[in-house]
Amino acid sequence: MLNTPFRLTLNFKGFRFTWADVLVMGVIAAFLSIIVINAKAWSGHFHSTAVVSLSLWALPKYALYTFSRAMVAFAISLVFGIGYAYWAFYDKRAEPVLLPTLDILQSIPVLGFLPGLMIAMVTLFPHSNFGLEMACVLLLFTAQAWNLAFSFYDALKSIPADLRAICNFYGFTPWQRFWKLELPAGIRGLVFNAIISFAAGWFLITVEEAFSFGGQDFQLEGIGSYMSVAMASGNTRAQIGGLLMMASVIVAMDIFLFRPLVVWSRRYKLEDIQVSEPERSFVLEWAADSRILQKAGRLIKRYIGKKPHKIHAHVGKRHVMGKWAGAFLYIAWVVLLFAVALYGAFHLFHLLTKLSATDWGRVFGNLGLTLLRVMGALFLSLVWTLPAGIWIGLHPRWSRLLQPAIQLAASFPAPMIYPVIIGIYLAIGGTLQTGAVVLMMFGTQWYVLFNVVSGASAIPQDLISCSDLLHLKGWQRWKHLYLPGIFPVLITGLITASGGAWNTSIVAEYVQYKGDALRATGLGALITEATNQSNFPLLAASVMVMAITVVLINRTIWRRLYGIANTRYKMEI
Repeated sequence: MLNTPFRLTLNFKGFRFTWADVLVMGVIAAFLSIIVINAKAWSGHFHSTAVVSLSLWALPKYALYTFSRAMVAFAISLVFGIGYAYWAFYDKRAEPVLLPTLDILQSIPVLGFLPGLMIAMVTLFPHSNFGLEMACVLLLFTAQAWNLAFSFYDALKSIPADLRAICNFYGFTPWQRFWKLELPAGIRGLVFNAIISFAAGWFLITVEEAFSFGGQDFQLEGIGSYMSVAMASGNTRAQIGGLLMMASVIVAMDIFLFRPLVVWSRRYKLEDIQVSEPERSFVLEWAADSRILQKAGRLIKRYIGKKPHKIHAHVGKRHVMGKWAGAFLYIAWVVLLFAVALYGAFHLFHLLTKLSATDWGRVFGNLGLTLLRVMGALFLSLVWTLPAGIWIGLHPRWSRLLQPAIQLAASFPAPMIYPVIIGIYLAIGGTLQTGAVVLMMFGTQWYVLFNVVSGASAIPQDLISCSDLLHLKGWQRWKHLYLPGIFPVLITGLITASGGAWNTSIVAEYVQYKGDALRATGLGALITEATNQSNFPLLAASVMVMAITVVLINRTIWRRLYGIANTRYKMEI
């Protein structure tokens, strides 16, 4: 147990409470209060456009609503990401379909999901705000889920065969194997990608909480809608207040959530030599001193540690029936997915038949320019994130100091400062045609940086020590240690960064500046215009072409590199 300052022990009916227990109970009470507050908001009478007050006193309530939506979306994203990766890894029949599907999903911009989600949710819940709230949550989900799935799939592929053989030798059940091998192997990537997921959600928060569809405005109470209204009204005081509140939420999440998770995840590092100065987190120290959490942890470990014959003591003859039931459910699920895909393809074909040859020419002409901007944004992002990420990952002390600043920069809603950046760029003689590349970097570089930091911090200390003994310096050290050590997660980061760049194009190629709409010729701007004009055929064609392009790039470039990463650069023991 770690020593906690101001430690106080209270006895109550034989159970000894500490200050940490009081804090834990306070957190639980606050969590229940948040659930009640949001339940009232979600179950309220349906209003498509909420009245957003620009009073600074309203900001804490709006921050609570936005934070709650992001947490619900992340919980759904985490379950989806782990489950999807698990399915793709263990079902070799489904893997060739699931991975391209994931490529397609991550390549579809938020505005591409907006019409379907909005129609479905508002139709299902026409009399309450639940449908509108759930639509916002699912829009956040589309910005958070895909990189979590890629990260955990990469972790499953990278687990050494020796460790899997040990699990099989000791008769681990799938549940035990997941908790004792697979989740620990993927926890570091999941933690760093959780930070990226929240950053991606915050990035388009003004679009997700205040949007137009079918000639009607939809608006929810939250920081995103607050900043959107403040910008539209030109209220500088409200804009500054909203940005400060957003920064406060991000910093608080780093202190109380992400920082403890990063420190905790460092224990799951495949190495024989421990670093001399382990990192610390005062939140983890308080948690370690909580007797409530200790007891809960022991109960969980006791369940996970049960022997297989105890867990399956009453299965008996039902084992064969279970296999048949599982096969039936699997077939039913595949048939359902196929039916949904067929239904969607029919309606997509119906929309596309309404387009003229001129419309298709616009789509493909805009595609080429956006593709060049995506490649430029990826290259410029890699130039600085690769050396910076490796340096940060190899120096835990600097990682601890810089992480809050990096997370704040990554999570900051960059579209809010786009007008400032564009103003500077125009002042030096630039145009949005090239300036959009710089704007797209804000939605691209963080995927690469966080994955590189995760990979560099996971390089075993014994390999670093061997490199020191061999006197590897400069390029030799990069060639034989750093690049092979981070290569798998680097490819994962580039795949998700590519999807992030395409997604960011919808706001980077179409920017509001001094009351005018600046447009860079590109597919992202075309999608934004089609959404604003409710031109569904053009929107469907643009999103489809973007998705197909991303899948082709992933299939021909990134997946080949991904295969090399998991064969030549796989960490074995």
